Amino acid sequence: MMAGHSSKMRHVRCPTCGKQALYSADNPSRPFCSVRCRNADLGAWASAGYRVAADPPPDAGESRPEIDTAH
Repeated sequence: MMAGHSSKMRHVRCPTCGKQALYSADNPSRPFCSVRCRNADLGAWASAGYRVAADPPPDAGESRPEIDTAH
């Protein structure tokens, strides 16, 4: 063990299931507790289960400036 390093391992709560997960290079799924939880989170993003708040897009019926295409 190197001097100055704590022997206490850091644990965090898994964002998917809430279990304690080791947060270190020894856990390739960090901050998740397992590959299963990591993949469940990825699947939620891929299926739009998570969304970022944003303003709604403008309605198609709103007037927009015309583009002059005549040359």
